Amino acid sequence: MAFIEVIEHDQAEGRLKEIYDNLVKTRGKLAEVHKIQSLNPETIVAHMDLYMKIMFSKSPLKRYQREMIATVVSANNQCAYCVRHHGDALNHFWKNQEKVDRLANNYAELQLSEIDNLLCQWAEHLTSQPHLTKEGYLPKAMKNSGLSDRAILDATLVIAYFNFVNRIVMGLGVNLEEDGGEGYNYD
Repeated sequence: MAFIEVIEHDQAEGRLKEIYDNLVKTRGKLAEVHKIQSLNPETIVAHMDLYMKIMFSKSPLKRYQREMIATVVSANNQCAYCVRHHGDALNHFWKNQEKVDRLANNYAELQLSEIDNLLCQWAEHLTSQPHLTKEGYLPKAMKNSGLSDRAILDATLVIAYFNFVNRIVMGLGVNLEEDGGEGYNYD
């Protein structure tokens, strides 16, 4: 149960109801992470705009890579809600739940491509030790592997976004939806 008041969809009125209805229409359903912001509805709009731009807009990163990064960040933060949601999204692309579970537990034991492994390392590093980042550390290795500066920026935006969301979820007691979080539009 959330630590603060949450306005449910069937109790929403005015602008909040419009926002909720639009989320159901465009994303397939309403998530608890949206409802936790119900007392300040316009933040839901801003949040979703940022999410859609970072996770779905044109990028040198593939969709599965962004979901992979989201899962690694969330696993490092021990955010079960986001691990479940973005692990499910990653499984939509990988079609291998065991691999997704292994990624969340210890991505280093997977036989990922060099680029995917570097993206996971970057996600773990910026989540757990951002203060130790040096100019040549992982960005240089990522560039040498063929990732563009834009891809590195986009990966960093995904990492930063999920650190932000993990703190909303864990800090305000957001629980997984009763249906387990299934039914979202992943493409």
